[in-house]
Amino acid sequence: MPKSLPIALPMTLRMYRRLASGLVPLAPALIKRRLRQGKEDPARVGERRGLSRDVRPHGPLVWIHGASVGEVLAAGALIERLRDLNLRILLTSGTVTSAAVVAKRFPPDVIHQYVPYDSPRYVARFLDHWKPSLALFIESDLWPNLILAGAARRVPMVLINGRMSPRSFPRWQRMHGTISALLSRFDICLAQSKTDAERFSALGGRDVVTTGNLKLDVPAPPADPGKLERLMAMTRGRPIIVAASTHPGEDEMLVAAHRSLVGFFPQLLTMIVPRHPDRGSSIAGLVTASGLTPALRSREELPTATTDIYIADTMGELGLFYRLSPIVFMGGSLIRHGGQNPIEAIKLGAAIVHGPHVFNFADVFAALDTSGAARQADTQESLVKQLGQLLADPALREKMQRAGTGVVEQLGGALDRTMTALEPYLLQLRIEMGAANA
Repeated sequence: MPKSLPIALPMTLRMYRRLASGLVPLAPALIKRRLRQGKEDPARVGERRGLSRDVRPHGPLVWIHGASVGEVLAAGALIERLRDLNLRILLTSGTVTSAAVVAKRFPPDVIHQYVPYDSPRYVARFLDHWKPSLALFIESDLWPNLILAGAARRVPMVLINGRMSPRSFPRWQRMHGTISALLSRFDICLAQSKTDAERFSALGGRDVVTTGNLKLDVPAPPADPGKLERLMAMTRGRPIIVAASTHPGEDEMLVAAHRSLVGFFPQLLTMIVPRHPDRGSSIAGLVTASGLTPALRSREELPTATTDIYIADTMGELGLFYRLSPIVFMGGSLIRHGGQNPIEAIKLGAAIVHGPHVFNFADVFAALDTSGAARQADTQESLVKQLGQLLADPALREKMQRAGTGVVEQLGGALDRTMTALEPYLLQLRIEMGAANA
């Protein structure tokens, strides 16, 4: 359980704590600005200050924190395992989109809260109210005051599905004392890969264990049967490419690729699913300016025979679009974002095309490329070539789909390994539950 804690904090963290405390009077202005930007839920802004309308449930409470949608979904199967043990779950995240996903895809007994702003006062309110029995931080969303306050309260803390990107690692190396002081507060660091484990160990993590990537064990995303049937009826007979989780700078390349490919595949329909749905209108403008015809899902439009680009600017419907096409381009990879998660698409039978920047899922994409389940496109010309080959060759698509299934099966198992690593903490919670019920 919790080990002895380091007493002295490095100067950087002491300064950070003072600065975070001093900025509390500016919180209302920050919240007001974020409300205008659509980045906060007006009905729940109190949660950002550590206030909650929800009552803490009786008994042990497992607190799981992830930054946004990807991290929250990665925890889905783990949450189901914990619920099977009759444990109550508090899930925190920092974005409106992640809150919407939780409301749509998680059981109602999973309590969602927005993570408080990282001020000692707000963090203290949050922890005093919820009194978590165990804290699980997903990947690398490490808020200093949240971590330090949790450790000071002797809350057992575990970093799960830990990831340290090649961009972040050298930056943290230059601030070794700071990151070491944070990582040392975790009882265990469970890393996605051997490389991640080596990086966490080098930065001061204790008891670092490689457990694999929980995102490989996430079930395929659901789809509304009625909506799927309508879309299939509207697109039947048309070749379709789905461009999933795209970012600015990629949509232009995908529209240009469509213009090149439609000369060979006249009925081609490209579906662009932006990572941030609020970009739908700007993408539609881009499509129109290129001489093509868009349709926007946010306006409840369906693709017609004259639609060239269908812009799926809604939340939580990727499972719907993955089921419509055997060809998926994974976004965030043509620009230096690091790539989005390809696993859900593969589990629904997709052949994957991606750009060169996939460091967020380096091991996964390396395995997919090596097995022939995915193909890399480094340039506009290469993007057109790879997509064109897949459109023209059903046998190639099927071969890639089978390879992708094999990779997912080979790399899976992170959920079981994570549960094994958590067993000492879960045993303690079960003992507490037994004592409370005695």
